[in-house]
Amino acid sequence: MNYLIGILILGLVVLYHEFGHFLLAKLNHIKVLEFALGMGPMLFSFQKGETVYALRALPFGGSCTMLDEDEGDGLEEGSFIGAPLWRRALVVAAGPVFNFILAFLISVVIISISGADPATVVEVAADSADAQAGLLPGDRIVRFNGSSVLNARDLYMDVVLNEIPADQIEMTVVRDGKRIDLAYAPEVDERYMLGFYYGDAEAGGVEITMLTNDSSLKAAGAQIGDIITSFNGQAVGSMEELQGYLAEHPMDGSPVDLELSREGKTITLGGVLPKTVRRGLLGFSFNLAREKQPVGGVIAYSFGETAFWVKMVWESLAGLAGGTYTVNDLSGPVGIVKTVGDTAAEVAEEVSVGEAVLTVLSIMSMISANLGVMNLIPLPALDGGRLFLMAIEAIRRKPVNRKIEAGINFYGLLILLVLMVYITIHDILKLF
Repeated sequence: MNYLIGILILGLVVLYHEFGHFLLAKLNHIKVLEFALGMGPMLFSFQKGETVYALRALPFGGSCTMLDEDEGDGLEEGSFIGAPLWRRALVVAAGPVFNFILAFLISVVIISISGADPATVVEVAADSADAQAGLLPGDRIVRFNGSSVLNARDLYMDVVLNEIPADQIEMTVVRDGKRIDLAYAPEVDERYMLGFYYGDAEAGGVEITMLTNDSSLKAAGAQIGDIITSFNGQAVGSMEELQGYLAEHPMDGSPVDLELSREGKTITLGGVLPKTVRRGLLGFSFNLAREKQPVGGVIAYSFGETAFWVKMVWESLAGLAGGTYTVNDLSGPVGIVKTVGDTAAEVAEEVSVGEAVLTVLSIMSMISANLGVMNLIPLPALDGGRLFLMAIEAIRRKPVNRKIEAGINFYGLLILLVLMVYITIHDILKLF
């Protein structure tokens, strides 16, 4: 039942994406030959007009197949490649745009019911640098170190992923309707660090979930997904055990010895030197709970919520390109379905069915925004790749060679399918 919920959510997001292509094709008088949910063998279909509406066996993906979509002479009425460039661009862009619209509409529902989470200052430590700079409880942070703050989670992720600068903090707050700029030198913490984030591994031990780019542990050969089983000769079976050991034996710059487990093999990393890290400290706490909003606030924060998910996708892609994450950290349809199902079941059991529904809707909003961004990447076979070729066509004032374009899309799709198969196999292996 849990996985059925995940399949339904993923199917609805994909269906809405393809409906964007379908609707704009119809509005621009381009013939849609098939509008399908799912991939693989056909389970059920019916035809209305020139369009076959189909349900296919694999509940992942979907398609909107148009007349002469990649090849043909473009002479037949309703042909895709025979349509004016601007009409084709609208049809291709509609899929991702509809995903952003869906993410926004879901956000409106969630925020209308449970409220938004503005980054409102709750408490400021007395005599702290933040207090001396003029920060007050009740201030709403809208910019932090040059970046817009969309909600409290956005500020939290900024602080966690980018850390706090040790030289100067700059922020803009809203107080009594007025924007106030603050800039001050924060209090600084100096400590020795190996440069990694971690969490409990399902099979026991501590899993490395992220490595910073300048990480001494990364330089020593550690990888994301490795399981730390021993730290300086002390066996560690959980986050709590590792945190307890580090609290009693804080790193002082001396070499660290670790034992890791990677795909069943034991790897020993000896003499890893921690780096001295200076980072600023926040002398204030901010709200992470949701607050009810008036109609205007619901709309504004719904736009902010959608922008937040888009921002998270771009930062994840940047982390993937920079080596912070690896391909093994990606999730395909199987991983997404499992995550949605498990999360819904856990929240329903521990909180309530109502909260589980809102949680699933939030994940659906995130997936929809994710699909919108990923499809705009200018890679072959993706909507972004097609739009990129259309941009070249607009500059050259003549189409790209149709055979070359069809070949680019075919081999691009083949590469994407290979990547999807790899990710799917990796997701399935995680189940066992």
